Amino acid sequence: MNSPVHEHPTVAAHRRGLASEKITEPLDAAWLRQLCLNAGADDVGFVELDRPALADERPHIERAFPHARSLISIVLRMNRDNVRSPARSVANSEFHHTGDEVNAVARRITAELERAGIRALNPPMGFPMEADRWMTERLWVVAHKPVAVAAGLGHMGIHRNVIHPRFGNFILLGTILVGAEISAYSQELDYNPCLECKLCVAACPVGAIGADGAFNFSSCYTHNYREFMGGFADWVETVVDSRDGKDYRRRVKDSESVSVWQSLSFGANYKAAYCMAVCPAGENVIGPYLASKKTFADEIMRPLLAKHEPVYVIPGSDAEAHVVKRHPHKTVRHVRGSLRPRRIAALLEGMKNTFQRNAAGTLDAVYHFVFTGSEATEATVTIRGGKLMVEKGLLGEPDIKVTADSETWLGFLASERNLLWALLTRRVRLRGNPKWLLAFKRCFPTTTRR
Repeated sequence: MNSPVHEHPTVAAHRRGLASEKITEPLDAAWLRQLCLNAGADDVGFVELDRPALADERPHIERAFPHARSLISIVLRMNRDNVRSPARSVANSEFHHTGDEVNAVARRITAELERAGIRALNPPMGFPMEADRWMTERLWVVAHKPVAVAAGLGHMGIHRNVIHPRFGNFILLGTILVGAEISAYSQELDYNPCLECKLCVAACPVGAIGADGAFNFSSCYTHNYREFMGGFADWVETVVDSRDGKDYRRRVKDSESVSVWQSLSFGANYKAAYCMAVCPAGENVIGPYLASKKTFADEIMRPLLAKHEPVYVIPGSDAEAHVVKRHPHKTVRHVRGSLRPRRIAALLEGMKNTFQRNAAGTLDAVYHFVFTGSEATEATVTIRGGKLMVEKGLLGEPDIKVTADSETWLGFLASERNLLWALLTRRVRLRGNPKWLLAFKRCFPTTTRR
């Protein structure tokens, strides 16, 4: 006959351990900080889960780790001259090595906490992510940037990177979810280390950063992340679409094929990240910039601007116009837009990421969208003064009203359905002058000229 489980040696040993190693809460902040620094972090901050600034993050964090009560944000420095190198192999190696180190440090901290009887979880710094959520909901478990800002480790610059008060933007971030309270929490910095020098504006090869602080997500994503996620999918479709090897080589240069192989073998490579390279902010970084702004620009920014390289753009996009005007020595490479939502909710939320304000020009129009079928919803889209506004419901008097079956419209955006067919079968219906729909399409280019 089996002995009762409470008499098992494992159970007895567990109870003795609980009696001798009782964990007290809240966790001592000084002890925890030293633990993180000993594990390899260059700086660290603590945030309570119910901090109002993280209200949008809380559901995602609790979905991943329902026991979370506090967050540890860690910073690791990168080697600046590596990131600044025009040789992108050097820069990308720095990104990959530091990223691996962030994950290793976060794992060591989590392991120490677990040994102390404290539950903790360390989501990846970047990849891998929850790929099954692609274009339906966000892939990442926790957004490290807002956590770092809340933890007093910096503020976002106009280039959308966190700038640490000492290390500048030459950092990578990690977050550890902790199932315990901490004795003292960090607070946000009372100033922004960003100098608003606009060097990032000048350095971006696709003009993604506006001098007025606007950001063109699609332009940055299409070029800098060419060999990540959507860009890789576009390359696969190019392979499939090619009639034979000769046709493939007409569409894709040999160097591009080698670059894709390199990303598959060693980790996806960034095409630019020049905004980080030229940023002079941070106490440990700013010296050369203060000594001579001209020398700083000549030594760090101009080699990146002068580099002959392919720049990946969607035809008709603001990025294409920017490259042609500002960087005629760089080679424009047309690619398909890969931000193709598979849900209407994702479509409406993502419009701000694909909107091209310069292509919109002087367009002043109100659009009503009525989606039927699997995702019935109504929305009003207003384009005016180069700005986009998306609102729930049908508001005001529209210039055109579009009523569409949800799946048909998403298929049309993904180039899987023909709009004329959809109109003839009344899966899409228009009320108003079709010219407004053509003007709308100009603001959201997606196709390729290959």
